[in-house]
Amino acid sequence: MRLSILLIFLSLAGAAQDSVYARRCIHQLTDRSFFGRGYVKNGLPKACKFIVAEIKKSKVLPLFGDQYTQTFIHPVNTFPGACEVKLNGKKLKPGIDYIVSPSSAPAQGKCGLIKTDSIHFAGRTKRNSIIVTLRNKLTFSVSGEMNDFCGIELNKKTLTAAPEQIELAIKSRLVPNFESRNIGCFINGTAGSDSLLVFSAHYDHLGGMGKKTFFPGANDNASGTSMLLDLIRFYTTHPPRYKTVFLFFAGEEAGLLGSSFFVKNSPFDLKKIKFLINLDLLGTGNDGVMVVNGALLEKEFNILTAINTEKGLVKEVKKRGKAANSDHYWFSEAGVPCFFIYTLGGVTAYHDVMDIEKTLPLTDYPDVFKLLTAFVSAF
Repeated sequence: MRLSILLIFLSLAGAAQDSVYARRCIHQLTDRSFFGRGYVKNGLPKACKFIVAEIKKSKVLPLFGDQYTQTFIHPVNTFPGACEVKLNGKKLKPGIDYIVSPSSAPAQGKCGLIKTDSIHFAGRTKRNSIIVTLRNKLTFSVSGEMNDFCGIELNKKTLTAAPEQIELAIKSRLVPNFESRNIGCFINGTAGSDSLLVFSAHYDHLGGMGKKTFFPGANDNASGTSMLLDLIRFYTTHPPRYKTVFLFFAGEEAGLLGSSFFVKNSPFDLKKIKFLINLDLLGTGNDGVMVVNGALLEKEFNILTAINTEKGLVKEVKKRGKAANSDHYWFSEAGVPCFFIYTLGGVTAYHDVMDIEKTLPLTDYPDVFKLLTAFVSAF
């Protein structure tokens, strides 16, 4: 399709993006009541309920028969109770001074520590083996396994003395059959074709660590979830040419589990997908955007960059090759043409307690919205 036609769609998109709505969604998704959209305090189910309520307001159609959700089961190691650490007699701040290793076993007691190499220390309480690791940055994640030892990761930047003694009370629990839910809806197209266009984003995050500490996940990925909700609102008033599907995945942080399950249990033939765009980490943009698979799909990448150049949107559209770093991956492996787009530059908080809505600038959020809607109109 000629670029001039694309720009008509681009101007329409620019008028429809709602930054106030986007900010409200991110604020809600990162609220303490959602506790990091994870596996304790019903964080993930609460996020699911919020998203389903939002898409119902737009009167879009459910993807899974008469249901908006698709349930899958997976194991996850959780930290629902005590999470206290003293080092050399000093009480440490969770999330700031330390994190518990995601696959850590529970532990209780006090012991001395022996240095085993430049960053590792080991000890044993009456019942538990302890391994302490020094980190330049604390980066939490999700594990589906529990080790036979308790792991503590210390922030080197806040450490004032070499670890010699540790006292801890860590409660962890392996949940073997946690129920997560993907969310899906669609809007019928005007072309009368059975081809599909798909937008996706994961809405889960890391949850919490103990009774009070949680990981808000503003950039990762309340920003992408908000963008998806924003796109739904847009396409309900600007009907797409092709049937357009919107997928909100759970279990991404646990190993791309939701998208893997969907690809194996899709309610439609994946061969019908003309293109899929996965959205993650959309809260910045000082240095432009990165397009995963851009180096593989040159025709589509050139269309994207031409739109951006013509309209002067984001600073730069960069490309890279294949990467298993978000939910596009399993679709790509199944032969679906797709991009994973994320913003570059700005705040550096990632998988930590500082990824909060208050400091998320949404620098290029409106321009990324324009770029996405114009690109999709090329099909």
